[in-house]
Amino acid sequence: MFKLRWGAFTLFAVLCVQAQQIDWDRVNSNTVLDLITRQQTEQGLYGSTVIQMGDYNNAELSLNAKTNIAVQQLGDYNTLYFINSFTDKETKAAVNAQGNNNIIDITGSNSVSDGMQINVKGDNKTIFMRNY
Repeated sequence: MFKLRWGAFTLFAVLCVQAQQIDWDRVNSNTVLDLITRQQTEQGLYGSTVIQMGDYNNAELSLNAKTNIAVQQLGDYNTLYFINSFTDKETKAAVNAQGNNNIIDITGSNSVSDGMQINVKGDNKTIFMRNY
């Protein structure tokens, strides 16, 4: 019984040590983008990351299992629609919106759009992209 308790204690201690990789006392407006970049490089092969800093941002993603997308919305009232559920192909994309009231609407993927990066800087911009 003593070994079981010691083993459980050791397991939780190790899990707690590995989970505390971010020093939250040092996170501020100057260091948060470096932190975001570091977390994106630590991700696995597939997955999606959505980071929204601001008010009333919206990201609606319809993805297949092989989609790897990184989304950053910095500002207020930004909207992203990304639909890639029609195909089983691997797709990588990055969408960055910096400003207010931007709308980005992307549907589908193909060989031209694989690996694309969309950077929107400014206010009141609208982008429609269709890939068939």
